[in-house]
Amino acid sequence: MMTSSDLCLHSTLHTPPPTLFSSLATHFKLQPGFHLTSFSLSHHMKRGKKSSDAGEPVTNPDTRTGSSEADAVKPSLSSMKSMGLLLAVLMVASVMFSLSVVLRDPPSDDVVESVAASRVLQLRFHQANESDGGLSEKKDHLVPGFDEESCLSRYEASLYRKESPFKQSSYLESRFNRYQDLHRRCGPFTTFYNSTFDKLKLGDKSDGGVSGCSYVIWLNSDGELGSRMLSLASAFLYALLTDRVLLVEQGAEMADLFCEPFPYTSWFLPSEFPLNEQQSLLRHLVLDSSDQQKLESQALFNETPWLIMKADGYFVPSLFSISSFEQELEKLFPVKETVFYFLGQHLFHPTNVVWGLITRYYHAYLARADKRIGIHIEVSDTSNDQFQRLVEQILACGVRHELLPEVDKERHLPSSQVISRKSKAVFISSSSSPGYFESIRDVYWENPTVTGEILSVHRPSRKEYQKTQRNMESRREWTEIYLLSCSDVLMVTSPWSSLVEVAHGLGGLKPWVLNGTDHDSFCTRARSMEPCSQTPRSHGCKH
Repeated sequence: MMTSSDLCLHSTLHTPPPTLFSSLATHFKLQPGFHLTSFSLSHHMKRGKKSSDAGEPVTNPDTRTGSSEADAVKPSLSSMKSMGLLLAVLMVASVMFSLSVVLRDPPSDDVVESVAASRVLQLRFHQANESDGGLSEKKDHLVPGFDEESCLSRYEASLYRKESPFKQSSYLESRFNRYQDLHRRCGPFTTFYNSTFDKLKLGDKSDGGVSGCSYVIWLNSDGELGSRMLSLASAFLYALLTDRVLLVEQGAEMADLFCEPFPYTSWFLPSEFPLNEQQSLLRHLVLDSSDQQKLESQALFNETPWLIMKADGYFVPSLFSISSFEQELEKLFPVKETVFYFLGQHLFHPTNVVWGLITRYYHAYLARADKRIGIHIEVSDTSNDQFQRLVEQILACGVRHELLPEVDKERHLPSSQVISRKSKAVFISSSSSPGYFESIRDVYWENPTVTGEILSVHRPSRKEYQKTQRNMESRREWTEIYLLSCSDVLMVTSPWSSLVEVAHGLGGLKPWVLNGTDHDSFCTRARSMEPCSQTPRSHGCKH
């Protein structure tokens, strides 16, 4: 409520123009005899005049005689004056309040921007809830140190995948937080990084224990994107286990594909780092998926703060076989098959460029379906007979396990006895001939389904990758991996593909794998969602 001092302040600072008073007088319908001038109200009572509508004679006060009559009139005049004064005060207060709202000093720019931003966010949230049935409420909470607009996938990913039954352990969450603190303290261009880097340039292979910062530098290879993602996730887990900071050789495309995963810092190795110099001070670790013995030699690695790692594929199973890591890994991952799933959630967020490719395709072809089936076909060149057998096996696997609806080739129109009107969308990813997509599509186009289900089949338009720039090739590959990971179920012709491993690992899916020998089941379901191609014997990773 506005105080008298507030009123005085506004009346002093903002004297309104005369035209405003006339409009206010009209607005408040002031009666004749009340005049509003510069916030003062005067009441002129015309004593010899009463309303002609009253029908009473006009009495001239000058002709009245006798003190008793005058005394009788005084209380009446006093009451009228009191009522008039009260009315005047109320009117003045109302006018002053209106003027204070209209003419008061505007708030500071910060307040205006804050209020405006709040209203915009509320409007967007309200509109999003109306348009997606409330799915926006599933968005992940904002993470301090990140700008939402710079990496939308970090906050919108949960809208495109079904909720996982797996929850990360509180210990894993605390270790992630501890690592983020370490990376923020020792990351590129920090005081500790600069100190350690200066010693390296001077030929000193240690930091003298001053900073307590040591690093593992992951070298970008020329392999497939899936293999690089598996290798990078493994390198991060190694850094987590050994209290090192992971730095990533940026290469030509990494920043184009992935957002920064850690707040307030960067995981990219500065371009001026002398990778090709000071080789005697940089210990190199070249790994493949079975190089367990090299990883066990931790004493050799501890003597230098700079470890250069070049790895091909997923070597997490080898980490589980190292006795010094075993207890820590069990605390981090009580369910062993969730390792890549949780590592991927923290590390691999598509950039806005890639996220646009993913979301536009998803909403155009997949979003309205009740169920989404991903199929990845990767085979070498086959004869016509082999091609047809593979198409039949894919369809038979889908029908046998109720992934795909059965078709009725005897009728051309849907049955009047409709069992289900649900829709399914099939997303086919294939580096092989487009004939597989066309054959499966035509089966469901030319024949009605037995149950009445509606099924649509889709495949991204693909140019020959050799004719596209490398960064566009990698964007397409990353888009297909992500769309496959958004499937409700996944069918693959072979599990031995890095693209497939990343897709089902990120999505928390156990894929159905075609079985070339068992014609009764046509396919079997993988027992793990972990990438298992290199070492199926380790950490519960079996197909």
